[in-house]
Amino acid sequence: MTHPLLFPAPLPSGRADSTPQPRPEYPRPQLVRDGWVNLNGLWEFEIDAGDSGLERGLLGRELTERILVPFAPESAASGVEHTDFMEAVWYRTRFTVPAGWQGKHGILHFGAVDHDTTVWVDGVEAMRHRGGFTPIRVPLGSVEPGQELEIVVRARDTRHEPKAGGKQATWYGNTDCYYTRTTGIWQTVWVEAVDELHLRRFTVVPDADAARFDCTLVPSRNAAGGTATVTLSADGVVVASETAQLGSTMSPSVRLEVPTDQVRLWSPADPFLYTLDIEIRDGAGDVTDRVSSYAGLRSVAIDGTAVLINGEHVFQRLVLDQGYWPSSLMTAPDDDALVADITLGIDAGFNGARLHQKVFEERYLYHADRLGYLVWGEFGDWGVSGAGTVGHNQGPTASFITQWVEALERDVNHPSIIGWCPLNETHQTLHDRVTVLDDVTRGMFLATKLIDPSRPVIDASGYAHRVRETDVWDAHSYEQDPAAFAVEQGGIADGEPFTNLEDGRTISLPYEGQPFFVSEFGGIWWNAELAAADTGGDSWGYGARVASVEEFHERFAGLVRVLTDDENMFGYCYTQLTDTFQEQNGIYDFDRKPKFDLARVRAVLAADAAYERRVRPSAS
Repeated sequence: MTHPLLFPAPLPSGRADSTPQPRPEYPRPQLVRDGWVNLNGLWEFEIDAGDSGLERGLLGRELTERILVPFAPESAASGVEHTDFMEAVWYRTRFTVPAGWQGKHGILHFGAVDHDTTVWVDGVEAMRHRGGFTPIRVPLGSVEPGQELEIVVRARDTRHEPKAGGKQATWYGNTDCYYTRTTGIWQTVWVEAVDELHLRRFTVVPDADAARFDCTLVPSRNAAGGTATVTLSADGVVVASETAQLGSTMSPSVRLEVPTDQVRLWSPADPFLYTLDIEIRDGAGDVTDRVSSYAGLRSVAIDGTAVLINGEHVFQRLVLDQGYWPSSLMTAPDDDALVADITLGIDAGFNGARLHQKVFEERYLYHADRLGYLVWGEFGDWGVSGAGTVGHNQGPTASFITQWVEALERDVNHPSIIGWCPLNETHQTLHDRVTVLDDVTRGMFLATKLIDPSRPVIDASGYAHRVRETDVWDAHSYEQDPAAFAVEQGGIADGEPFTNLEDGRTISLPYEGQPFFVSEFGGIWWNAELAAADTGGDSWGYGARVASVEEFHERFAGLVRVLTDDENMFGYCYTQLTDTFQEQNGIYDFDRKPKFDLARVRAVLAADAAYERRVRPSAS
């Protein structure tokens, strides 16, 4: 079988344009089927400035412009490049069902659409979805070869209601660490063919100590007499296969025991992936679905103040990755760009990344899985502060929790993800009224623990820690003087780690001995051209800009050494991998060119960390 992960899809049937198809690769690497069509390419498009398009007949007429999907209309890559606010935008395309889909059901998928989406198929409303970061699945029902379907999408992105937007500017222009907005479709659109009885989703939980995987399956419907067979292979050799009966439970499960001679733990040093093949049969014994996937056998555990990976003290040398590109914004220009950003981090000496303030495309996680890159998954909530009132553009809403559950459901099987961070830099106040933000913080934390009890969870990165049972404690500090940074961070050995304050007041509940790391630091500001001209220009960064590349290296080494010399720090996250628009504190510039001597950067990051020399209490 030709694996769709490795080969681009054909252009949708019936398309007349000859535009090279952007992002042709298979978009969902953990649940792969053969029967699919990529709908990326030129679509009809129209900006609906007053969000009156439905009343004005946009659902039923040709739209006036064209856009290259999946790039957002604010991006140059889309061919539109309209960066002002857009209350709503409309899309239209037509899709002809392929000849081989006889007797099949179609499912229309959108990787992500920002923000409030309605989908019509042949003029009939088929789906609504709120949230700009997570997938939309639209069942099309039974389809016939040669049938033409008209797909119309309206995406509302009003500035007048609270929503999660990550680092998107809530005012017109880019400023400081706020960036160009994303409206509408910004990830791959595709259609797949399935039988009525098919695998809806599945979870696979590794147990490295017991050398096994526990796999839970969710079929599309109850099917008395049906079966689901899960086969685990290593380098093409079957190592385990188990069959579950369908019909007796909504989510049957199997346990796959890995023979001792076939055990290989997934790690940055050896990112080995087992192949998973899942076959669904109906009550008559006929095969109704085949999907392929993969899994990594690794553990993440907390032992006192340590976060262990496969039982080892692996120091997490993380970098903040914001996932923006100059021409295509939050959408990678091509699949190679996702690989390149991971490679840039590895080349600089980092062993992982905090995926900051957006839910990254799933193919990024696929590449992190196969390259052995540690990842903390995050949501795009930044700016959700205070009481979270409706008047705040990024105030918390029920859709925060809904989207986060959708993100967890999509990404829970990726072995590269070693922790979750639902929120970032929240600002609740002690002793005040319970707010919507308190509710959302606890709701997102509890949802994460219920869906995925196998990984540690931070209630909110930096600033206010308000969930007492948070697994990990962290802080953000952009102190630029290494000596002052050492004093600031020196209390962890005495059980008094640095904690972010607001107006000099504590905003977190008391620390209770959790593992601790500084999950944002550095942010050293440097733009060589502006420094030579002795002007700030549009450049922005944290603290005082260094005067030279040499001063950067000295400051960088000093700040990093404070954290690597402390055996109570299990890691750090340096801000940041690349410059992002005017925020110019990256190891690389926005075009991914190195700004500094990478050999020197790598030597600093590769230095032994005191944490890695710790002995586990259970081993002493």
